[in-house]
Amino acid sequence: MTTNVSHGEHHHSHHFDSAEHEYSSDKEGLWLFMVTEILMFGGLFVAYAIFHSIYPEMFSEGASHLDWRMGFINTLVLITSSLTMALGIFYNQQNQPKKAFWNLIATILLGCCFLVIKYLEYSGKFHHGIYPGRFLDMAVVNPVHQNLGLYFGLYFCMTGLHGIHVVIGMSLIGWVAVRTYKGHFNSHYYTPVEGVGIFWHIVDLIWIFLFPLLYLVG
Repeated sequence: MTTNVSHGEHHHSHHFDSAEHEYSSDKEGLWLFMVTEILMFGGLFVAYAIFHSIYPEMFSEGASHLDWRMGFINTLVLITSSLTMALGIFYNQQNQPKKAFWNLIATILLGCCFLVIKYLEYSGKFHHGIYPGRFLDMAVVNPVHQNLGLYFGLYFCMTGLHGIHVVIGMSLIGWVAVRTYKGHFNSHYYTPVEGVGIFWHIVDLIWIFLFPLLYLVG
């Protein structure tokens, strides 16, 4: 794809019939990819549901070792980042690249804030011997629940995988932020930033499901 920045025009690739055809194909491909992401996390949600139905008391005990306040703050951080991401797309559509750029930068900073809080949370767990699976120190938890390592296995797997997606999303936002700064996007062409925005919103939505399932289950 090439973009005529000086005239604000986007020239679609030769294998598309028109710019509209290219746009619709890009959106369909993106949503197909997002379906695979949802299916991946969906498998973990199914595993969570199955084991929670078998060991409800164990999951309640596991949640008692999490700080819901940190999870809640991270929820607010990601909701705010969805707003700044949406504004980044909006201002590109309105031919206001400076405002779009700074909103994208704000989204990255909020993503960093999320990761810092998650790092503090993880480090606190490790300091107290809370690890996934058989590595869990049973001396710091209720010994009645011998399978409690299963809960923390799901916790670290689900939140860790989500954290990886946050890092990927921040990298992609950085890429479109640089292109925004260079004036590559305008009201006629903003597909990449919109696509990255959809990815980021899905990542935020997944966390909104993770927070109550892991932190408020008790």
